[in-house]
Amino acid sequence: MKQILMLLLLCACCNVSAQKKLDNANLECQYQYIYVKDSLKKIMGEDDRLILLVGPKLSKCASYHSIQVDSLQENPKRREIFDAEFKELLRTGVQPRHKRMKAYVYKNLPEGKMTVTDGLTMQDYIYTDSLNNIDWTISDSTKTILNYTVQMATCNYRGHYWTAWFAPDVPVSDGPWKLHGLPGIIMEAYDTKAYHHFTLVGIRKVKDMPIVMSKAYVGTKKFEKTNRKSFLKMQRQYLENMTGMIKLETGIDLDPNSSRKVLTFQPLETE
Repeated sequence: MKQILMLLLLCACCNVSAQKKLDNANLECQYQYIYVKDSLKKIMGEDDRLILLVGPKLSKCASYHSIQVDSLQENPKRREIFDAEFKELLRTGVQPRHKRMKAYVYKNLPEGKMTVTDGLTMQDYIYTDSLNNIDWTISDSTKTILNYTVQMATCNYRGHYWTAWFAPDVPVSDGPWKLHGLPGIIMEAYDTKAYHHFTLVGIRKVKDMPIVMSKAYVGTKKFEKTNRKSFLKMQRQYLENMTGMIKLETGIDLDPNSSRKVLTFQPLETE
């Protein structure tokens, strides 16, 4: 079933449209993202890497692997590449390039808010989220990350209790995923139960690196507008019954015997 799903996703990624430039980044941060895929069996998910691009007007955070897939969409030979990678999957079991974290977070787009795009099975969605809504408590605790002295802060945010370490010497009020709002770049963040862990592994100044609005490449090739709570509800339905969601969106029943399962993955937002 996984191979059939992968083929559906690859075939859905054929039409291409140009990406819209939003800003030029002057700072690039790379984060290792580790998460627990199955909280009951303590199975870890795929190791992901997030790229945070920060510009004068806004920032964008997305998975490096998702960005690479987007780049591949622009390649005129993308069909041949997808076919070759799928054949390799059938032959060796090595997965083709694929998106990992599907969320793209644009902070301060529109001004004073966040725009988020995210995907389930065969459809991409877009919604507007609130900004500057995290109530951090800053403590005196410090440690060192990448030769920067970082300070601890904690908060309750979207169903998890977070500990973050920020660098006052890099006065950028941003961080991985939706985390933001501290007087310095967030260099590490994790929830109390260690379901999700972001760690800065690289930071550099850049010049004229474009920040673009990534396009939808699956389903109708257009983002379906929704709101955050509606998306989270659909996401939970997907996590509990993936094949049911695929049938709902495509009419294709990959597993007639599938049924709703106990949710063992703890999403970044559990509200």
